[in-house]
Amino acid sequence: MVIRSGSELEEQRKQWSKIYLNEQSRILVCAGTGCVANGSLEIYEALIKELAAKGSYLPVELMMEDGPESGGATVVKSGCHGFCEMGPLVRLEPSGVLYTKVKPADVPEIVAALLNDESPVERLLYRHPATGEVFDRESSIPFYSKQQRNALENCGSIDPVEIREYIAKNGYAALKKALTMKPEEICKEISDSGLRGRGGGGFPTGKKWEFTRIAAGDKKYVVCNGDEGDPGAFMDRSVMEGDPYKLIEGMTIAGYAIGADEGYIYVRAEYPLAVDRLKQAIKTATEYGLLGEDILGTGFNFRIKIKEGAGAFVCGEETALLASIEGRRGMPRPKPPFPAQSGLWGKPTLINNVETLANIPKVILKGAAWFKSVGTPNSPGTKTFALTGQVANTGLIEVPMGTTLREIVFEIGGGVRGGKEFKAVQIGGPSGGCLTKDHLDLPLDFDSLLSAGAMVGSGGLVVMDENTCMVEVARFFMNFTQNESCGKCVPCREGTKRLLEILQRAVDGEGKPEDIEVLEDLALAIKDGSLCGLGKTAPNPVLTMLKYFREEYLAHIIYKRCPAGVCKGLTGYNIDPDICKGCTKCSRVCPVGAISGKVKEPFVIDQDKCVKCGACIGACPFGAIKEGSR
Repeated sequence: MVIRSGSELEEQRKQWSKIYLNEQSRILVCAGTGCVANGSLEIYEALIKELAAKGSYLPVELMMEDGPESGGATVVKSGCHGFCEMGPLVRLEPSGVLYTKVKPADVPEIVAALLNDESPVERLLYRHPATGEVFDRESSIPFYSKQQRNALENCGSIDPVEIREYIAKNGYAALKKALTMKPEEICKEISDSGLRGRGGGGFPTGKKWEFTRIAAGDKKYVVCNGDEGDPGAFMDRSVMEGDPYKLIEGMTIAGYAIGADEGYIYVRAEYPLAVDRLKQAIKTATEYGLLGEDILGTGFNFRIKIKEGAGAFVCGEETALLASIEGRRGMPRPKPPFPAQSGLWGKPTLINNVETLANIPKVILKGAAWFKSVGTPNSPGTKTFALTGQVANTGLIEVPMGTTLREIVFEIGGGVRGGKEFKAVQIGGPSGGCLTKDHLDLPLDFDSLLSAGAMVGSGGLVVMDENTCMVEVARFFMNFTQNESCGKCVPCREGTKRLLEILQRAVDGEGKPEDIEVLEDLALAIKDGSLCGLGKTAPNPVLTMLKYFREEYLAHIIYKRCPAGVCKGLTGYNIDPDICKGCTKCSRVCPVGAISGKVKEPFVIDQDKCVKCGACIGACPFGAIKEGSR
């Protein structure tokens, strides 16, 4: 069908709301990438089969024909629910019961409890890792109850490719409203909201829109940056997978506001599920007249194409991304001119990331004042974070800007895994920086993080415990950025290579005292001299490591010791003299003759000869040999 006007849109919304927003029993199965990898599609099929066997399966199309009072239960594949640690997830509606770590074998029990109106299956409910408290409703689980989901509002609660359900939940109402406004009014509304780019830089979104709107040119483009390459980050992927129509609606509003009739979504090919759902959504939106020609009868035309990237981290930089869309090697170019003046094929181009565009519909619909009522004065709204690492509850979260690190790690995240001590968090990916115990009460907003030497970045949060070596963390991220450097400018190409060599020497036990000064000088030179954002932020992990964990680095290069016992070049095998019985078994299996001693007396290991093969540990019947500092 084709929706030809705003009034037709409202008529369809009323009709479809009766179907999708009624009290009909519905089972939502998380079909985000993580849950799919853990077998959620098998759970989906098993639920349909079990309900059908009981005569209680209700397909959506049948409900569309017979109305909302058809009886039975529908089964829906949703996007990511966010609670990745507990996946695969199954949520029952309208009760809000959330089942965690579900397996296909659990399906008969789930269906029986649902159809017989019994209590939820307790063993599948979430249990707090510290208190043991059991939660039977998703809304009461601290992981969810402490969040405020705007960009992620529909993720996990709708079928991501079902446009009728999106419209039933007020989808495209913002576009309808925007098409009655003047383009300059839209840009002003976005400016007044204070929305800043959620891709890392935090540039005011409204200003970028206005710059592009007033730029001279009869052809303009809107580009969505979905090239999410930070290790541990999956916020944009989840939006593209779980709520593609919201992204499309945001892009369409942007196109109208700046005078563009064409848009591109640049998404890395490593996100096949996101690519597939975006293609389905674009096709369906076009069929319904919400993309393409004469949208809602207003004469506005807008089309969207998908460009799959090859996975180059540098293509997250806007000019490198544009080069890739044009079919050239993804390498940044000097600015100015900025893309707003000369972007894709030399035409004025607006570039925003996925989360930024996903915020647009609500800003237009609810207004700038509503958006500014959340967050902090200079960083209004909410921010999504991918919470990973050594935290009890890993997953995708959305919180008001200004929420403290303590709230995120210990309330939403449930604390450090295994009851260990919190040490640090890497925020903003390889281009970000480390925050320590001293920053637990730091508000996470653009300005506060910048003052701490870190950045919001795309929103990755990797939590580290007491067993993490910060020198190795800096080396890991430097290895990543060095590999991902496009090589165009010397400071980034050669500088990151030298930084990596120094850090590698440190973890190998070959560091030199003078390396500290070289590290600092070189890091600052790379920061100042690099062409693009990758190079300018690449030294951040090194600089924050030296700022907050200098003693740990000194231990590596001066005392040749890794306090965390992680770096192989600084660890060795030691024999506990209180446990060793002098049986000689360890010395007999050592391939390099590094173990010596007398029978029935404690043996010792020559660290200079030891090759750390581990043969002695396997041979010792008393557990006297342990790995630790040399």
